[in-house]
Amino acid sequence: MTEALVLGGGGVGGIAWITGLLAGLADGGQDVTGADLLLGTSAGATVAAQVASGLGLEELYARQVDPALQPAEITAEMDLEKFAAEIGAAMGSAASVPELRRAVGRVALEARTVPEARRRTVIESRLPSHGWPERALKVVAVDAGSGEPSVFDKDSGVPLVDAVAASCAVPGVWPPVTIGGRRYVDGGVRSMANVDYAGGADRVLLIVPMGTVEPFPSEQPVERAVEELRAQGTEVVVLAPDEASQAAIGDNVLDPATRRPAAEAGRAQGRGLRLPWSRG
Repeated sequence: MTEALVLGGGGVGGIAWITGLLAGLADGGQDVTGADLLLGTSAGATVAAQVASGLGLEELYARQVDPALQPAEITAEMDLEKFAAEIGAAMGSAASVPELRRAVGRVALEARTVPEARRRTVIESRLPSHGWPERALKVVAVDAGSGEPSVFDKDSGVPLVDAVAASCAVPGVWPPVTIGGRRYVDGGVRSMANVDYAGGADRVLLIVPMGTVEPFPSEQPVERAVEELRAQGTEVVVLAPDEASQAAIGDNVLDPATRRPAAEAGRAQGRGLRLPWSRG
């Protein structure tokens, strides 16, 4: 029986909430972090890499709620109206989903952001270990030029920090990440969770801090991908924030101030959940 833990995007608030949720599940005897495959997109890539580092959930949780342990973050400075207009224009001019991803990539490449090196330092501070683990870990990003997705793992020849930074490079907010002469942006440009890449697992636990609604058109939207996995015989459980967690995460998932309330709400929610395959 193979299991996959799939973690979707959701900014620093999503990182905190996922961490809290995993800790809450473990509080109830349902530690799911030993899954055969960890698959992460954007915020989920950060948490997947943190879990794969071997640092315990209590330590990871403390890094979200204790100001003395919280990784250094950059407060995102963005004009939401301008961002929405640019992305909307890109989406409106695209004739196909791949073309849409290329158009979003152009927006990302042309945006004025913090320097790439400064953003990479943030990702370094988030990760307890900067080397790929031996266990199966996959991180999804999108080539800003071609619009094609890339799934990075320990055999890709790409540093873990760069892979996670690429997966977290929100278009127009953070700089695209340079890998092998190419520039990469957030894996959420393809899908919020890219859960179809967990195909082949018998059980999939999908955690989506922003729900299952895709921010961009996708050939593999979350809901369709889940239906297809189930049709193949995979048991899939989808966890999204409850009302209290949504309130704690708030409207700006990029705000570092959301970390403690989001983590605490996630832990409370996790404690109240019972997975269908749980023995607890």
